[in-house]
Amino acid sequence: MVGLLEQRELGGCSRVDALREEADRIQAELAVAEREWQEWAIARSKVGEVLAPAEETGQDSVRADESAPATEGQPGKAPQSTAVAKPKSQVPMWREGLAWSVLSVDYQRILQLGADRARLGQGPVTCQEMAAAFGTDVVPARVEALRSKAKRLVARGWLAEPAPGRFTPAPGVAQPGGGS
Repeated sequence: MVGLLEQRELGGCSRVDALREEADRIQAELAVAEREWQEWAIARSKVGEVLAPAEETGQDSVRADESAPATEGQPGKAPQSTAVAKPKSQVPMWREGLAWSVLSVDYQRILQLGADRARLGQGPVTCQEMAAAFGTDVVPARVEALRSKAKRLVARGWLAEPAPGRFTPAPGVAQPGGGS
C-alpha cells in the first residue's frame, strides 16, 4: 500500500513540475505580447498626433493641392497619398461657402435632419430622434455612434449644441448646396 502511495505522489510531483514549466512559458509569452501591445498603443498615439494638426486646420490629409498634381521634388508640394484615409471620411472645419458635399453621407444626413427641424421650428434634435428618423434601431450602440458623429460636427463648426445632447445646425450652416 505504501509503495502505491509513493508511486502516486511521484506522479503528482512530476505533473506539478510540468504544469509549472508550462505556466512559466505562458508567462514569458504574455510578457512579450504585453510589450508588443504597448508598442502598438504608442504607435497609434503617435499616428494620432501626426494626423491631428491636419484635421484641426480643416485640411484633408488625403488630398494635396487640387489645382496641380503633387509630384516629388517640387518644393512646397506634398506627395499625394490615397492610403491615409478614405475620401470624405474626415470632417473639415466649416467655413463660409463650404458645401455639405465635402462630408460623408452620414454627416450630411445629420445636418439635413437638423436643418429640416430648424426650418419647421421643431428645435434641436437628440441622437435618439436621429436614430429613429434614419430608420435604425434605437439601441445604445447606434445612438452613441450618432452622438460621436454629432459631437465631431459640433467640434468642426457644422453643428451647435445649445443644450447637452441636443443638436442644431450652427449659425450660417443652412443649406446643403452652398453651406451658407
